[in-house]
Amino acid sequence: MKNEPRFRLAVESDAGTLLRFMREYYAFDGHGFEEQKAHVALMALLRDPNLGRAWLILDGGGAVGYVVLCFGYSLEWLGRDAFVDELYLLEGYRRRGWGRTTMEFVEEEARSAGVRTLHLEVVRENTAALQVYRKLGFVEHESTFLSKWIAQDFSKPQGRSGH
Repeated sequence: MKNEPRFRLAVESDAGTLLRFMREYYAFDGHGFEEQKAHVALMALLRDPNLGRAWLILDGGGAVGYVVLCFGYSLEWLGRDAFVDELYLLEGYRRRGWGRTTMEFVEEEARSAGVRTLHLEVVRENTAALQVYRKLGFVEHESTFLSKWIAQDFSKPQGRSGH
């Protein structure tokens, strides 16, 4: 019988584990990472359920990844929407259906939180993830996702992709 992932809502005491996974994920995807700034952002999320949720992905009792859902609101999308902001699995758990199962779990959790639409962002080079997301019903748009860092007192770490 194949192992299936389990999920546990992350709490403040999980910050060290989450930061370790974040560091690995950001290196994999080419995002800049500064632990102190990441810690501040992570703790804000863990302390305020109105911002979103983070879950540890578990194999038995051990954490093998994490997933983060961040809430928003959009007139275009007719109400509460959310970004699957981060999803990371240790390499040995990829291409085993764990990402798909995690996304199905997140979709159900989002629906129960009143979310009407899920969004996510994938680097173009991550063709395996793109294929999974398309199979799960996510569609690409003709629009281009743009960002502008506007915080004057808190600079964004730069990665190879510039975001």
